Amino acid sequence: MINLKTDSRKVGKGDTFIAIRNVNRDGHDYIEEAIKKGATKIICEEGTYPVETEIVKDTRAYLDEYLYAHYYPQIKNMKLIGVTGTNGKTTTCFLIYQMLKKLGCNPAYIGTIGFYYNNTKKELNNTTPDTDLLYEMLLEASEAGCDTVVMEVSSHALDKNRIYGLEFDCVAFTNLTQDHLDYHESMENYCEAKKKLFKRTRNNKIAVINKDDAYANNFILPENENITISSESGSVTITDMDFSHMSTQIKFTYEEKEYTTSINMVGRYNVYNFLTAVFLVHKLGFTLKEILNLADTLSAPAGRMEKIAYKTNSIFIDYAHTPDAVINVLKSAEEYKNGQVITIIGCGGDRDRKKRPIMGHAAEENSDYVIFTNDNPRTEDEHQIMNDIIDGLNKDNHEVIFDRKEAIQKGISLLKENDMLMILGKGHEDYQIIGTEKHHFSDKEIVLETINNY
Repeated sequence: MINLKTDSRKVGKGDTFIAIRNVNRDGHDYIEEAIKKGATKIICEEGTYPVETEIVKDTRAYLDEYLYAHYYPQIKNMKLIGVTGTNGKTTTCFLIYQMLKKLGCNPAYIGTIGFYYNNTKKELNNTTPDTDLLYEMLLEASEAGCDTVVMEVSSHALDKNRIYGLEFDCVAFTNLTQDHLDYHESMENYCEAKKKLFKRTRNNKIAVINKDDAYANNFILPENENITISSESGSVTITDMDFSHMSTQIKFTYEEKEYTTSINMVGRYNVYNFLTAVFLVHKLGFTLKEILNLADTLSAPAGRMEKIAYKTNSIFIDYAHTPDAVINVLKSAEEYKNGQVITIIGCGGDRDRKKRPIMGHAAEENSDYVIFTNDNPRTEDEHQIMNDIIDGLNKDNHEVIFDRKEAIQKGISLLKENDMLMILGKGHEDYQIIGTEKHHFSDKEIVLETINNY
């Protein structure tokens, strides 16, 4: 494994510690701690230390070039699949991962829900890890015999070049909607960051694109083999979608042939996620027939429209935490509801404030009743977050309950015959960040605990 460490907490005896300057911390402040833990060499931009020290102009540039020179040759033969977009990355990648396993490949997955390969599952702090951790995972996957890695590629990772040196056999664009503008400042900057992935293709240069998204044309580059998915006219044209609360029937055409399939997932957006996965895998050399034969064996990842049955009601837990995702999830619920739709939702603290009133409005307009609650307030005042969310709301179909557990319990208590409860924002997460502390908290656990006590 890589013995060059950027995190002093992970330094072992004989390791080299490289001091990286980030927005939130300066690695130079942790050099002494790294030496105490056994670092025998320091790479930094300044200073004198009691172990071998190498002064370089830019430690991040040094790290990127070092990793590429020393480790890329060991991982370059694995096929790399990269998926980017505001929403749908996790579901699309997880579907690809499942398909490839069932088709006899040995894939790895890197993304929001962790690092998966063989029987190994590890949690990650970022959708796309920092360069050194990413290379370490790719090496680990290679040493475990993995032939393909499918990974979510975030806009932050692309903007900060965390995928330094990597090129992708297949890439995909799911959609682009408002998110992360606290970082990117404008949708144009956000789009340009995502677009960088499509300039890092190799070999057959496969690109699968949701053509129905308003930003799609930015990702259709002449150097790539572009497969577009559309409900109107694309390389893949969706001709029919039939929804129920358990599954979705899909009809589509490709190369003048019509195909019919069914997936155990709900929501119009999941049709695009599924077809994106299908055609990325198809372009790796598998027939559509053998891929579609797997359709009813596939499942969405945890916390993505995860259903819990309760009496005649359906409770869905979903990660939707952007305006577009909230609208998509709630409009999907509208297509197969038999009763009322009750929604529980909040917004994260220390994150994009501009999206909060949009999300509040989206929840109010697309639900019969809404309970606004906390969702990782972090170091921001919960009242300020809530004021942002409910700013401009003009209906009386909502209430505020700051305690998320109480909000979930109240939502369940409101359920009547054939109602749906949508618990949005945290999905698979099993924590709540209050201040700088992470506390164990799982929407799913609270739901199961509550309904078992009724």
